Amino acid sequence: MIRTLIINPGSTSTKIALFADNECVLNQNIEHENHEILKFHSLVEQEPFRIQKIEEYITAHNIDLNSIDAFVGRGGLMRPIPGGTYEVDTAMIEDLRSGKFGIHASNLGAIISDYFAKKLQKRAFIVDPVVVDEFEPVAYLSGFKGLERRSVFHALNQKAVAREALKNINKKYAESNVIVAHLGGGISIGAHKRGKVVDVNNGLDGEGPFAPNRTGQVSAMSVVDYVFDHQTDRETMRKLITQTGGLVSYLGTNDLREVEAKITSGDKYAKLVFDSLVYQISKEIGKQAAVLQGEVDMVILTGGLAYSVPLKKALTQKNKWIADVVVIPGEMEMQALNLGAQRVLTGTEDVKNYQKESEALAHAKRI
Repeated sequence: MIRTLIINPGSTSTKIALFADNECVLNQNIEHENHEILKFHSLVEQEPFRIQKIEEYITAHNIDLNSIDAFVGRGGLMRPIPGGTYEVDTAMIEDLRSGKFGIHASNLGAIISDYFAKKLQKRAFIVDPVVVDEFEPVAYLSGFKGLERRSVFHALNQKAVAREALKNINKKYAESNVIVAHLGGGISIGAHKRGKVVDVNNGLDGEGPFAPNRTGQVSAMSVVDYVFDHQTDRETMRKLITQTGGLVSYLGTNDLREVEAKITSGDKYAKLVFDSLVYQISKEIGKQAAVLQGEVDMVILTGGLAYSVPLKKALTQKNKWIADVVVIPGEMEMQALNLGAQRVLTGTEDVKNYQKESEALAHAKRI
């Protein structure tokens, strides 16, 4: 039996889960009060605090840390790397601590896992971080030299649900073509070609359909005009694009259930916005079908919005011409982190080296 402890830090909580092989025997969301987090001046200063909270919970529940075979953290913002399971090493920790590739709570996942692994002389891994980059060369070009496209998406959940859905029809991820639409606060829709995500919209930077909080693709000249007309600074524009766009901009809410309630009560404008959301998501799915040249084994809808009956019904109707539409609502983050470690620990997949893979990818992109 292989036991793993999963560590998934969020902005105001730290999720942990204990797995015995593929069975989750403990799953806990350790919440942190806002005032506790605000007393720290930087993200990395939170490390001892979060470790203490995890250790307190583990002690209170009589968990023997020596029985853990590996500690698995949520991968953070670091150098672009191909998908897979990575051994946490010094180069990775240095990049995550520096914040030079971005600052996000998930950066602490590898850092905290590394702490426990070194303390107990065990192994530490990360799996499919958001910076997974498996683009084909043609996908990087944006139309503006020097402003190339970036691969930033819900890699962990997208790859996990793809494997899960394909397993149910006795197909292997590395031999199949699927389109995965992760529908959450942000929306990313990826073309998975024989185990690699060869193209995906970067919802964080404003690509693809609008989402509950995000604008999605907006005319470049419209943005330029808005900045100059309103004398807007960088931070204000970032918030407009990533926090107050999409449903918030049109209807004042990021809750799709509230939008559905408005529609039920006869709000025609809310219905128009909902229909446009379906339209834009479907258009992006269609684009990825073109990337795969129409050879698509299935379309998968996942993420929190995939719980919405009206949304999944509308998207299924609009996209079933491409391939069978499979719905796996919510996220499989904790399970996916465990499975990635299990594949390495059982010898079914080779562990990857962060320095080697990031340098090889950077070299390939220069070519």
